[in-house]
Amino acid sequence: MSNIFEIATREKYRFPYKGMIAVEDLWDLSPVKLDGIYKELNAEKKTAEEESLLATRTKEDETLLTKLAIVKYIFDYKQAEIVAAKQARETAEKRRRLMELIASKEDDALKEQSVDDLKKMLAELG
Repeated sequence: MSNIFEIATREKYRFPYKGMIAVEDLWDLSPVKLDGIYKELNAEKKTAEEESLLATRTKEDETLLTKLAIVKYIFDYKQAEIVAAKQARETAEKRRRLMELIASKEDDALKEQSVDDLKKMLAELG
């Protein structure tokens, strides 16, 4: 299959969502809304398969398969973005907690120092 987005823009594909929308508008939709479009296109595909006695694919069949591939690609991309964002948040939270623990341990180490040592450290700071 050649580039599905090239095909979609050349053929000016439109997708069923509150009327009809263009390919670039799919990127603005949530995964739930994309799933709804996918289901609608998939139902259309099943209907087209049921009504035909011929085993050959028509241009409309190819168009429908390409539309399904586009919606699935964008859905998968958005799902990957959600997973990556969640991992980034978890990593940032873990980093923050580790920094707090390090600061706490450093404070504990300073508390163990004698008053004279603390005065010397303070004098070294200026």
